[in-house]
Amino acid sequence: TMASEAEKTFQWFAVLGDSSSSGAEINNKNFSKLCQDCGIMDGKTVTSKDLDTVFNKVKAKDAGTITFQQFTEAMKELGQKRFKEKSPDQGLEDIFKLMEGKNPATTGGFYQATTAGAVDRLTHTSKYTGSHEDHLDNSGMGIVGWEETSDNSGYGRGHKGAGTYDKKGLE
Repeated sequence: TMASEAEKTFQWFAVLGDSSSSGAEINNKNFSKLCQDCGIMDGKTVTSKDLDTVFNKVKAKDAGTITFQQFTEAMKELGQKRFKEKSPDQGLEDIFKLMEGKNPATTGGFYQATTAGAVDRLTHTSKYTGSHEDHLDNSGMGIVGWEETSDNSGYGRGHKGAGTYDKKGLE
């Protein structure tokens, strides 16, 4: 059915970047991403402000996420804005059509690129910042001094500066 296709898409986006999510509920950030990636939000009839409004309207008072049931209600409302001339049910169906077969991997390849990139970057920077920070802590002054000495005009200044810094440190 239309709904089960849309629910698949809902689940894909629900777990995006949230490994603890079962896919049964979606947070506001991923709700917005789904609406953007599936073209539900067009920036004209449906804006990101509309998404926030409708998300907060359908969610339980203290909840940070909405269920697919609540999502369906939200989509009925957005369908009314997006497809003004249609009935709520028809608008909802049209929105579900937009969602059919979509997931974060198919919407512009954005998902795959970022996850691969993010993982690379994470492993890379964790190594990098570790050594980088140590380097700064141990010889932070050294780096500053070096940059100033490499620039001849600033050499005297840099040198004096370093001297006074050391004296201050000693007192």
